[in-house]
Parts: sequence; C-alpha cells; structure tokens
Amino acid sequence: NNLEWTKAILLTAQENNSPVILGVSEGAGKYMCGYKTIVGMVEGMLEELNITVPVALHLDHGSFEGAKETIAAGFSSVMFDGSHLPFEENLKLAKDVVEKAHAKGISVECEVGSIGGEEDGIIGNGELADIEECKQMVATGIDYLACGIGNIHGQYPENWKGLAFDHLQAIADAVGPDMPLVLHGGSGIPQDQIEKAISMGISKVNVNTEFQLSFAAATRKYIEAGKDKEGKGFDPRKLLAPGKAAIVEDAKSHIDWFGSANKA
Repeated sequence: NNLEWTKAILLTAQENNSPVILGVSEGAGKYMCGYKTIVGMVEGMLEELNITVPVALHLDHGSFEGAKETIAAGFSSVMFDGSHLPFEENLKLAKDVVEKAHAKGISVECEVGSIGGEEDGIIGNGELADIEECKQMVATGIDYLACGIGNIHGQYPENWKGLAFDHLQAIADAVGPDMPLVLHGGSGIPQDQIEKAISMGISKVNVNTEFQLSFAAATRKYIEAGKDKEGKGFDPRKLLAPGKAAIVEDAKSHIDWFGSANKA
C-alpha cells in the first residue's frame, strides 16, 4: 500500500529468511503513482536494504489491461482476474496474458469462482469454483490457480460457514499436485483452517485487511495519546512509525504460521 508497508514486510521477510510476495491491487497502483514507480521503489529497496530472500512483485486481481501494464512495467508476477466475465471470455483472455507474461519470464495467476466480498470494484458472493472450469483454466498454462472455496475479501461476517474443504480437495485432485492453489481473503480465517488449507495444496495466501486494521489501530493509538503534539511527533516518519511496527509484528506472525520461515 505504501513505502512503510513495503519496507516493513521486506525487512521482516529478510529477518525470518522467508520468501515473500508483495501484492499490489490496481487501486493501490494508482495511489502509488503507477506501476513503474512501484517497480522502481521495490528494486531500490532490495538493493539499499540488502534483501537477499526471494521477492515477487505481484499484481493482485488485475484487469486484462492492468496485467499488460504490469508486465511492461517489470512486475515478476501478475494475476488476471476474469472471474466476473463469462467463462469462455475469461479463458480466452487468460491464454493471452499467459503468452505475454511467459515471454518475459513472468508468472501468471488466474481465478475461477469469484471470491466473496469486494476487491477494486469486483464483487463476488463466495461461489465455489466449478471443477471442470478449474481444469480448463489450468490447461491455459497458468502458474497458479485462485479458486473459490467459500473465502471472502475483507472482514468475515459472524455467520460465515468456513472454508469448503471437501471442495478444495476435489479441486486439488482435479488439477493435480503440481498446480499451486491460491487462497484469497486470508484476513480473519482462523489459523487452524488456513493451516489445513495449506496442507491440502494452498501455496499462496493473500492477507491485506488484517494488516490495514493493525496499521490503523496503531496510528489511532499514537494520535489519541497526543504523541503527535509532543515535539516533532507530527513528522510523518514518527506519525507512521507505530503503524509500520504493527505491520512488522503481523508479518512475523503470519510468516510463522504460514510455514514460510527459513524457506528462502
């Protein structure tokens, strides 16, 4: 979402010897001035902070045009999300993105079965991914598959039924063990459910809302305590420091229970 988030996550990944994926939505991309700016910032940090763990810069829930733009800008991974389109159109555009991305050594994620909630204007009801559609999408040559298994973007409602593990198993069986599966809407899913999903083939877990809430809470606490009125506490570097520290703590805990520590 910004420099503070990027720095906090990169340093925490390095400290824990963990590979990491920096996900950027199209909305966040516009906020940060564009994809070339983001590539420049990340590449600069990798060098200046001496980051040696594997780092992927990934477009999350990208449109067809967004995928093309991030491929050109130098992202290492892109997600084309055509799950809201008729499946044949989703499939056709996915093949095009795969061809363009693989020509530059860039990995591709695509989605089948829309994820619940809203992400950059795309609204899903948490549908379960169609098994046959999953198989057809994998046949396009994508590198990893986002599949709806009852997961939701944003905060989970109290009446959420949990992940559909039987459906996840059916998808994993259909696409085979060599296709990494992606769990979107990772914020708020109980730890035991995520760990079970990982054991069943989930290789990438997206987390954003949890980090946003922690960042906001830490910033609110700083301001409500009047710290911004003490000395130069209003300086953005001091004002945003508690939020950055909260991101570090969140990243540490997630790296631990996602099982990626010491995997670099």
